[in-house]
Amino acid sequence: MTEYFDTKETLEPEEREQSLFAALPGFIGEAVRAAPGWARQLEGVDIPSIGDRAALATVPVLRKPDLMDMQRDQPPFGGLLTKAPGAFARLFMSPGPVFEPEGAGKDWWHVARAMFAAGIRPGDTVHNSFAYHMTPAGHMFESGARALGCAVIPAGVGNSEQQVQAIAHLRPTGYAGTPDFLKVILDKAAELGQDVSSIRRGLVSGAALPPSLREELSGRGVDVVQAYGTADLGIVAYESEAREGMIVSEDVILEIVRPGTGDPVEDGEVGEIVVTRFNPDYPLIRFGTGDMTAVLPGVSPCGRTNMRIKGWMGRADQRTKVKGMFVDPAQIAEIAGRHADLGRLRLEVGREGEQDTMTLKAESDEPEESRDALKATLAETLQSVTKLKGDVEIVAPDSLPKDGKVIDDTRSYE
Repeated sequence: MTEYFDTKETLEPEEREQSLFAALPGFIGEAVRAAPGWARQLEGVDIPSIGDRAALATVPVLRKPDLMDMQRDQPPFGGLLTKAPGAFARLFMSPGPVFEPEGAGKDWWHVARAMFAAGIRPGDTVHNSFAYHMTPAGHMFESGARALGCAVIPAGVGNSEQQVQAIAHLRPTGYAGTPDFLKVILDKAAELGQDVSSIRRGLVSGAALPPSLREELSGRGVDVVQAYGTADLGIVAYESEAREGMIVSEDVILEIVRPGTGDPVEDGEVGEIVVTRFNPDYPLIRFGTGDMTAVLPGVSPCGRTNMRIKGWMGRADQRTKVKGMFVDPAQIAEIAGRHADLGRLRLEVGREGEQDTMTLKAESDEPEESRDALKATLAETLQSVTKLKGDVEIVAPDSLPKDGKVIDDTRSYE
């Protein structure tokens, strides 16, 4: 029989909807009162009338580029916090740059529910391979594990040999991190002859989980489910053992809208994920994630009754996630600005051996004999700007497609 994190997960859908929308006008009203950025963003909105999805759809969408503009014009957080930055536990900087706070409350990012659905239980030890440096994912997933009553190995990213040694000695039962890096750990353990078989369950995020990789991990003894979230919102939706779509978190209102608008699409139609998060410290009201999905009809076979989505189905813009980190067209523009002698640039993102790859293609008439030096310099700039390693390819002037793309994601997860 399926276990549940709490009784919210099996509420009648109508009861859940009524509860969320009954609380929404007061929540928005308090955000406008306490945060000047929200007062500006929602100026002229009839807040007391926002009692259902149709009314919510009249509220302007706040998208990532808008958030970045607000943070730049009114640092550090665009006036969207309801208390001073010094009252928070941690302050982060993600690629973009985008700045995020973390409050001091228990499970502030709402990760524990997703971990429970992954089969992780109080008393387990979780090996956490999300990044702890500057970006929030490491602390996000650690907070969920601690709220659930688990010990955490704060492994972070990289150092796969050291991570294998820690797993072999400390014998964690759970894993949190990207699915790609879990495969790296398993491969490294096999290479070193180390036993990491204690890990039986995993909650993965930050990168796509194609069926081939899920099957490989399962065949090697680790059953994984995935969660969808962002550095701004925390966990938005998660898989259960049913593995039929992703169940929306109990503490958000999720809409799917036509990209570039705030207009909801029909159920089943692909559109952009827009989320309202009930967080009194850092309210986010109709926050457009730029990620695409569609509603999956019906209720999950696991018995959880909230809305389900089909999972990540691409981006509404060219911003894309590589190895768990977003790469933004503005970063490619920054690289171009540092190398003004080049022609057009294009970052191609692919997949090889169940790992994300990226190659920066740069137009240049540099002589063949000096191209290696140029490629090395560009590779250093690419890593400096994106915080990710990638290959560089020099191509002839005017040879890149004139299709408006600066990031071309060629990955397929069929």
